[in-house]
Amino acid sequence: WNLQLSQPVVRVANWIGIAQAGAQVEQAEAQFAQAESDLILRTAQAYFDVLTARDSVTVAKAQLRAVEQQRVLAKRRYDVGEATITDVYEAQSRHDLGRSQLVQALNDKESRQAELEKLIGALPDPLAGLRADVSLPAPEPADVGAWMGNARQNNPAVRTQLAAVEVAEKEVSKNRAAHLPTLDFTAGYGRNYTSGSMTSPADIENRVKSGTIGLQLTIPIYQGGAVNSRVSEAIANRYKSRAELEAARRQAATLARQAFGGVTSGLSQLAALTSAVTSSLDAVNANKIGYRIGTRVNIDVLNAEQQLFAAQRDLAKARYDTILQGLRLKSAAGTLAEGDVIAVNALLTEDASQTTPAVPAMPAASNATQSPQVRTQ
Repeated sequence: WNLQLSQPVVRVANWIGIAQAGAQVEQAEAQFAQAESDLILRTAQAYFDVLTARDSVTVAKAQLRAVEQQRVLAKRRYDVGEATITDVYEAQSRHDLGRSQLVQALNDKESRQAELEKLIGALPDPLAGLRADVSLPAPEPADVGAWMGNARQNNPAVRTQLAAVEVAEKEVSKNRAAHLPTLDFTAGYGRNYTSGSMTSPADIENRVKSGTIGLQLTIPIYQGGAVNSRVSEAIANRYKSRAELEAARRQAATLARQAFGGVTSGLSQLAALTSAVTSSLDAVNANKIGYRIGTRVNIDVLNAEQQLFAAQRDLAKARYDTILQGLRLKSAAGTLAEGDVIAVNALLTEDASQTTPAVPAMPAASNATQSPQVRTQ
């Protein structure tokens, strides 16, 4: 019997493989960070989509109530000869359209809720909404170049590709190491039994013991071009990884620039829409007074109300979009974390009276008319 033991001592390819495994671990960690960031963004998007749909339902109901009030007023004025039948028809048309829009808004709300349920399971009840008094901060730092620079270095997709380049570099070195000698420690022990020979009787058994210990040096000379082929393939993959790294950096910088612009423009839009809601409410009140005294027709009131509710809906959506752009900006820069989710949660409240959109109260329809003249059809 024989026992052989071999222990590699110098295998350059194995040493390189250890370093390559470390780069693969870094790549997996970056991929996990990317998946975590994507999950946060998808969940936030789905959540605010539900809030947007819910706000659309709220606005549609408020608009329908306002149109109904105006329809009743138009009918009363027509009955006493102070309005035309056209006013009644216009109000009825807007009322029917409002009912259709409400049905559509309700269907969209159900669809958005189903999308959110796929991500988080059962929906919380009640679903917290964004506080109407929320003041959203500007990006810090306020330099888009700084955000783009961070994105080019720290974006999870960039870090994934950086690790991929390192893996590809090690693969080239590992394949080239196949040309290098290897050194192994070897040891062996054996025992052989022989009986009978020309110099010894057949009944005498000979026992031969043998033991070896040493170092074995193996020098590769030629392997039919297989090593060179693998090296060429690894070099090509390295070029590919480098190109993908540069593409990832450009994409990350673009995402950061777009998100930064989305936040800054969103903040400006919020200020404009807040003023638009106030002025639209004033316009509704003015048109209602004008309609009662005969200087405005019913369609003017209906248009003013529609503009008001559109401004309210747009203001609420602009708030959500600005928050989402802030999350996207941090995701692009590679800084999006659980703390950002907690910060967004702090902007929410379950008190429906404090959430956006805050539909302002409008004066109810009145029977009183002060029209200086009677209009007929």
